[in-house]
Amino acid sequence: MSEEQFANVSLVVCLTGLIIFMGFIIWDLGKKSKAGKTGMIVLFLVLGFGVSGFVFKNILVEFLLSK
Repeated sequence: MSEEQFANVSLVVCLTGLIIFMGFIIWDLGKKSKAGKTGMIVLFLVLGFGVSGFVFKNILVEFLLSK
């Protein structure tokens, strides 16, 4: 396995783990603040929107660079 392949695989694995951990943090924040169902949905939408924007940006860059 080359250094480039290792870097790509470890980036995907670590970023996936970080995104899952951030989801846990959002869930824990909602639970500790007693946000309720609607509050939890708002937390996931608003705070998760930043994560989804980051992922979308990476997908878009890869798509544009592949041409």
